[in-house]
Amino acid sequence: MVNITSVKNDPMAYQYHPRDISWLAFNARVLQEARDPSVPTEWKLRFLSIFSSNLDEFFRVRVAGLKRAAAFKEKTTQKSFYDAPDAILKKINSLILKQQKTFDKTWRKVRVEMAEQHIHLLQAKELTDDQRAQIEQIYREKIEPHVIPVILAKDKPLPKLRDRVLYLGITLKIKKDTDFAMIEVPAEKAGRFHILKNDVRTDLILLEEIIISMLPDIFRHLPYETFSAASFKITRDAELDLDNDITISLAEKIRKGIKKRGDGSPTRLSYDWKMNTELLQLLVEKLKLTSEDSKVPGGSIHNFKDFMKFPAVFSAEDAIHKKDPLLLPSLKSPISKTILQRDLLFSFPYQSFRPVIDLLREAATDPEVTAIKITAYRLSAQSHIISALVAAARNGKKVTAVLELRARFDEENNLHWKNILENAGVTVLTGPDDKKVHAKLCLITKQTDTKTVQYGFASTGNFNEDTAQLYGDHLLMTAHPGIMADMEVIFTALEKPDKNLNVMLKKCGLLLLAPVSLRSSLEKLIDFEIEEAGKGHKAHIIIKCNSLSDRKLIDKLYQAAQAGVQIQMIVRGIYCALNRVNFKKKIEAISIVDEILEHSRILYFYHKGKEQMYVSSADWMPR
Repeated sequence: MVNITSVKNDPMAYQYHPRDISWLAFNARVLQEARDPSVPTEWKLRFLSIFSSNLDEFFRVRVAGLKRAAAFKEKTTQKSFYDAPDAILKKINSLILKQQKTFDKTWRKVRVEMAEQHIHLLQAKELTDDQRAQIEQIYREKIEPHVIPVILAKDKPLPKLRDRVLYLGITLKIKKDTDFAMIEVPAEKAGRFHILKNDVRTDLILLEEIIISMLPDIFRHLPYETFSAASFKITRDAELDLDNDITISLAEKIRKGIKKRGDGSPTRLSYDWKMNTELLQLLVEKLKLTSEDSKVPGGSIHNFKDFMKFPAVFSAEDAIHKKDPLLLPSLKSPISKTILQRDLLFSFPYQSFRPVIDLLREAATDPEVTAIKITAYRLSAQSHIISALVAAARNGKKVTAVLELRARFDEENNLHWKNILENAGVTVLTGPDDKKVHAKLCLITKQTDTKTVQYGFASTGNFNEDTAQLYGDHLLMTAHPGIMADMEVIFTALEKPDKNLNVMLKKCGLLLLAPVSLRSSLEKLIDFEIEEAGKGHKAHIIIKCNSLSDRKLIDKLYQAAQAGVQIQMIVRGIYCALNRVNFKKKIEAISIVDEILEHSRILYFYHKGKEQMYVSSADWMPR
């Protein structure tokens, strides 16, 4: 038996699931949903789309990072497989190929289900004469202006291929001669899905199939006799390379970084396995892909993420049904009056996000409200939150918004909102240079005739009315004096970036903050349960989060399990912990993957019967 002391002194005494291998296991669970017979057909399409979109981001971020780490070759740090990027990349490539086969097999089954429901996704070779006439009309009216064929040659550079954009690789033949060309599929401009007229059933065709059917017309000025096409796409490294120039602002650095993001190195080539081998080799050479890079053969359809927008053609029993969220009947305006009397805990998407927007709108026009302070990480494309903040500023309130410009893939959106807010007179802060502001907080100050009162809210998820319909999150509205005082400390610290941020944040008494007090507080809470288990008393921990990859906290959970603490975990995504034979209590862990994306973080500690419960915006990750 490994004793607790050895675990404390040697963090490598236990092993861990590699983070990226664990993430692939999560995405496999998403794919599993598309294979579940009880899942409606439209939802199966949705899960296939989510799987594809997830994988795109995985290659843009995680695989790209591993490739950079492997190139750096700091082999002295590679103590185990967990730390060896080369070995992990090989394992990833192996798992990806297996998952792609499962994906293709699943899609074929879903396609059969669709046909049984009289929904047919046609290929160019299946078209009737009448359908070809329809196709030609659609092509002439909507597609032709956006189709730009490019002849490929071995002695010429490959045109710049855009990240996650679909292309057709075309084989052109005349007698014994073979040439190649490519066409970018203009899905953004012409739409990916097109419905054909049919009184008996629903016929659809993909944009790329329309282009394939028109290849003889597209190349009519050239003497080729036969044409064939295979789809492909590349995924690029999406790391935001920020300039080190201290003379320019963070916003300007991010603007420059966004422009350069499209030039990232390719991390994956996905292609139709029927692609001409010479054409495939040409692409591999031009893209400078090595044997270590991911070259993933698949079916004829790529960029499956577009299927999130598949037309609403399914019958009621096979369609996705949006459930109307509950709106608390007792919650009447003014909402602030209710909050000053009692706390309100919301569960999205089961309850409506509207009270959050209404509270901010109410504050914007309340003559007694003097200030609103809020953090923002990911906002809706048409944000009601921003609208309320603009209204507040125009009504003379002092509005401060801490806008995280480095929120991955939301940088451009947040730069846009920064301009909107600043033009309205809002003070926009972008946080410290070396840390992201991931907290989800809002503080509202009201001045009555007799006193100053504060109320606000804290959330496990973003202040985003769109994702609030899809993500499972919790939001607490409160006027608790201790929480309000801590929020004031946090916003004051963020308003003074030249001061020692950590020293200022340590003044918080109730809120646990990373990287200041969260880890140490969690360790103390776990240690308390370990001590109780050692006395033979009840000891119980429940953790719900998105990801568990922080080794120090995993080691602390190992200590607790070995001591006999009952540990239950609900972890949607990355899960790096293992169960060992010497644990007195096995760590029980489940992952919930369903139509609602589980996003809330909730922590429970029995604490000798004085139960401690926390809601959090932080996952258990080293970041």
